[in-house]
Amino acid sequence: MEQLANAGQQIDFSLIALFMRASLTVKIVMVLLLFASFWSWALIIQKILKFTAARADAAKFDRTFWSGEPLDDLYDRIGTTPRGAPERIFSAGMGEWRKSQDDAGLMIPGTQSRIDRSMNVAIGREEARLTRGLSWLATIGSTAPFIGLFGTVWGIKTAFEQIAISQDTSFAVVAPGIAEALLATALGLLAAIPAVIFYNKFIADADRLGANYENFADEFSTILSRQLNEG
Repeated sequence: MEQLANAGQQIDFSLIALFMRASLTVKIVMVLLLFASFWSWALIIQKILKFTAARADAAKFDRTFWSGEPLDDLYDRIGTTPRGAPERIFSAGMGEWRKSQDDAGLMIPGTQSRIDRSMNVAIGREEARLTRGLSWLATIGSTAPFIGLFGTVWGIKTAFEQIAISQDTSFAVVAPGIAEALLATALGLLAAIPAVIFYNKFIADADRLGANYENFADEFSTILSRQLNEG
């Protein structure tokens, strides 16, 4: 026992030491997993900021839309450069509304369906913006554990080869190779777990925002339909 303890004390099990002692194949796996982890966290932070801004834009526009300001005035104030998803959806509907008026100020037949289609296209674009890049999180979350497992299997294979060459099964020979192999699995999980958690969260957030956009489009379409009927 004392010899095992002394052997363990002489071996450096720090993360850097484990990486430096690993075989080239395992090093490549570790570097790949570290890159995947950094990339996923960059996407996560970017999406957190994007979804926070999208929720703020939706809340702000909702207050403005229901404030009683005439729709034509609101559209003129937004102009041709709407900011935020709700403004772009509103502008798509109002833009089609104005385009559907003839020279006499009367509505061209089929106005309502064209307004609905315009807003649906705008909603589709906004949903695509929200979910852009999430496929990378899904890919990292689903593949990183298996990439780490490959590094572990390769590291254990290398460790057994070293045992066979040295014909020594002592702690000093076995432990470093096993530790290096397990580090690859740990890095795989480190990359995969946050990616899976935040992927599911962002998909749920995107679904909620998309539903809000569709609800607004339905309410706006109802208002315009009422004006068409009154006209």
